[in-house]
Amino acid sequence: MYQKGDYVVYGSDGPCLVSDVTMLDIPGCDSKREYYILHPMISKRSVIYSPVDNQKVKMRFVMNRDEAEKILSGIGDIPTMKVENEKFREEQYRAVIRNTDFRDWICMMKMLVSRRRIRASQGRKFTSLDEKYLREVGDIASCELSIAFGVDRGVVEEKLRELIG
Repeated sequence: MYQKGDYVVYGSDGPCLVSDVTMLDIPGCDSKREYYILHPMISKRSVIYSPVDNQKVKMRFVMNRDEAEKILSGIGDIPTMKVENEKFREEQYRAVIRNTDFRDWICMMKMLVSRRRIRASQGRKFTSLDEKYLREVGDIASCELSIAFGVDRGVVEEKLRELIG
């Protein structure tokens, strides 16, 4: 169980601060259930009320510094994601983000950056769909890394650009 003050990754909302674990007396919430009150770090104006026993949305602790350093040092060994069927590209992107696996996020980022390079070399624009998901996965990954390293997101965004290309 997560505690007040913990940083967690909550589904596609990315890194969140657990501001409380409590029973809620709000319409639409089961007053006999315990809830996490989560504050997403990317969309700071949002609040998420998630039942402690929620099995529908993946949730995990934000990486610590050692885990983050290990992933970044081995980023070259992380494979590039493959999209098997173009018709399901967006569905696959959403599934990767919802899964909360940082390595999968890197796989996706590598594929999207490579795709952007290839399209540019062909004189074609990067698709708005790919741009949207590169920005989304990049925001979530850099936010988690900034928490792990205790630095500003801009610092880790630059580091990710260096490592991924």
